[in-house]
Amino acid sequence: MSEVQHSIKFAARKSGLSPHVIRVWEKRYDAVSPDRTDTNRRRYSDAEIERLSLLHAATLAGHSIGNVARLPTEKLRELVGNSPPPTAAKSRNHDNVSPLVNEAITAVLEHNPTQLEDILGRAAVQLGNHGLLERTIAPLAHRIGELWQNGTITAAHEHFASAVIRNFLIRHSKPYAMSGTTPTIVVATPAGQLHELGAVMVAAAANDMGWRVIYLGTSLPALEIAGAVLRNQARALALSIVFPGDDPSLPGELETLHKNLQTGVKLIAGGRAAESYDTTLEKCRFVRNKNLSEFYAVLEDLRKSA
Repeated sequence: MSEVQHSIKFAARKSGLSPHVIRVWEKRYDAVSPDRTDTNRRRYSDAEIERLSLLHAATLAGHSIGNVARLPTEKLRELVGNSPPPTAAKSRNHDNVSPLVNEAITAVLEHNPTQLEDILGRAAVQLGNHGLLERTIAPLAHRIGELWQNGTITAAHEHFASAVIRNFLIRHSKPYAMSGTTPTIVVATPAGQLHELGAVMVAAAANDMGWRVIYLGTSLPALEIAGAVLRNQARALALSIVFPGDDPSLPGELETLHKNLQTGVKLIAGGRAAESYDTTLEKCRFVRNKNLSEFYAVLEDLRKSA
């Protein structure tokens, strides 16, 4: 009797992976080798579905797919059995996000800008501007970062998501009548920091709070950032620090900013990798924000103290 084989849709449902991820892992990492029908459709055995499930569990535990994809299935069983489960905090974070985030991930995986914009539009209607940023875009950015780090998606996926989200937020940003008293904030990522999504979110959040935003983009030298702050007489500078967390040049860039900016400029830093530079950030009088709520609070305090 021949072994029962299953469609990719069935394999996706059983393994918890999307069909797109299964195809990527097969093509890029040789994680599985499904048979093909006469019409070139993939057919997966029970053993291959088990293997996909084990690989999924391994990546959730923090292992890079590139490091585990070719391990024998028995080794994967041992690895998954010995890996600690995701922390309660991480589980709660994933459980509490807007259901739209999972839809957005699919749109990113498929490079579908129309679908992603539709999801962002629905989130804006349902949740408002603050909710869109905090409950949809922020967890989406976090999830994209996790998928990029474990090898599930490429830098192209992240750049695609950043571009679509940036354009959406620009088109739907609230217009404010700027006056001579409107505070200005400069937003950027320092040299070597190429991930843009965190900076895009911060810029949108500041705009939502009624600030004039000077958005500089990614990977700028400290002196250029400082020049933009001084020329625009900005009250604050916000840096997004996402990856890497061990750049030997970044502390020097932060020190240059500290040296060239007056004490009247509020220095703010956030992002997944910011914690890795805590010692330098504290020495250079940066306030480190762990989330958008803390960022909103800093901006509100700044306006009250004006």
